[in-house]
Parts: sequence; C-alpha cells; structure tokens
Amino acid sequence: MNFYTMVLEKSAGYWVALCLENGLVGQGTTQETAIKQLKEAIASFQEVYDAELNIYKAPLTIEELREFLAVEHRQTA
Repeated sequence: MNFYTMVLEKSAGYWVALCLENGLVGQGTTQETAIKQLKEAIASFQEVYDAELNIYKAPLTIEELREFLAVEHRQTA
C-alpha cells in the first residue's frame, strides 16, 4: 500500500485535496468527497504510470505548494 501526503483546503465553497507527491487533486462539497476524488485520481494515475513509458512523476515544489495555499487568500481579498 502506498502512502501519500495530502493538503486539504476550502476554496470558493469547495474542498480541494492536493497530493504533495504527485500534484493530483480531488474536489468536492465535503472533505470526504474531496479525499475520495483524490484517491480515485491517484489510482487512475498509477494505472497509467505503470502501463505507459515516459510519464513524468515528481513531488510538488515548495513554490507550487505556496501557490496552492495562496489561492483562497487571493479570492477573499
């Protein structure tokens, strides 16, 4: 079983779950839905990653994480 680090943030009335290891996201009206969507995105990506050659996979940079976390603050300002 793989373990991933996730950031959960509310943005514009929706919950957004961001996986730090691969930059995939899930979104929903509840935290649970966002997490479920993220898990499905990770599973789908892993299937493609295992089957295809030359697919880039890298963790998010600190700058990308800051950008993700700053989105809500810009929308409410």
